[in-house]
Amino acid sequence: MAAPVKSDKEIAAEFTSYYLQRATKEFAEDLDKVRAADDFKNDAVQILVSALQQGTALFSPEEQRRIVTAADRPESKS
Repeated sequence: MAAPVKSDKEIAAEFTSYYLQRATKEFAEDLDKVRAADDFKNDAVQILVSALQQGTALFSPEEQRRIVTAADRPESKS
């Protein structure tokens, strides 16, 4: 049975989550250094998250759908 087709909004939300997980994993050491900086304040977390989320704009809706669909396949999970 085919999976239900997700809306563009659902795909965008899932892609953003996937992108942030991958970005924070890839840049974990750098993010730790930023958070440990003397001038890093708690209110900067939202700015940092927003800056990371802006990277999703580099991907078209079609690319986002392709990536989310591939990530949903059992054989692609690691």
